[in-house]
Amino acid sequence: MATLTAPPPPGSSTDTEVPAPKRPVGSRPDKILIVDDDARIRDLLRRYLTQEGLEVILAEDGKALNRILLRETVDLIVLDLMMPGEDGLSICRRLRAQDNTMPVVMLTAKGDEVDRIVGLEMGADDYLPKPFNPRELVARMRAILRRTRKGAQLVMDEVPVESIKLADVEVDLGGRVVRKNGESLFVTTAEFEILVCLLRSAGKVVTREELSETALGRRFNPLDRSIDVHVSNIRRKLGNLEDGAERIKSIRGVGYLYAHTATL
Repeated sequence: MATLTAPPPPGSSTDTEVPAPKRPVGSRPDKILIVDDDARIRDLLRRYLTQEGLEVILAEDGKALNRILLRETVDLIVLDLMMPGEDGLSICRRLRAQDNTMPVVMLTAKGDEVDRIVGLEMGADDYLPKPFNPRELVARMRAILRRTRKGAQLVMDEVPVESIKLADVEVDLGGRVVRKNGESLFVTTAEFEILVCLLRSAGKVVTREELSETALGRRFNPLDRSIDVHVSNIRRKLGNLEDGAERIKSIRGVGYLYAHTATL
């Protein structure tokens, strides 16, 4: 079950506060699916997120989530890890195995670093340890929604967008598609942004601070291993270079380096 802390009073701000992503006039609000077995938490989140201009759908478990996804298109899923029956990790793993690319923010127990790491490895886009502030959750969601909407809007507007091609890897920035040797690979929103950052600076070191602010939309926390786990996932999906050399190198105490010079 998730635990909330009281949000700051109106008018206050947090370091991670992110303004709502811009939508065309007349378009629908972002639709968020909350999956948590605690009815009290579901109701609290529904009320808070609704006040933030979001449309909220509630599910008490994986079965309810399945029924909702058959009839609804949602923009993001907030998924509690500790639920009876099918837990959050199993649900996230199942969604990704079905090629479901819906962004997922996972709620995890405070101090359960292993679960947080596994959640990211299973394909979660981000996680939030509990107890958490609802405003922090909104900031995390808006950062993800802004990334996903940017590419989709460019495609809808038929705006010419660049791609990054480097040896066997190509990234379509408008369609938000990663290809290796012409075959599409599934990556989360965070993994996509991190890969783009590394490719744009290929041959140069990109610090963890830069990756956190650019890809995750928040200040870097030395105790937060999200960047390291996302990079590990990217390495696993892309594999080594054709000559067997390491594609993304760790620069101890600094960040990461993609091993080639990118061409746009």
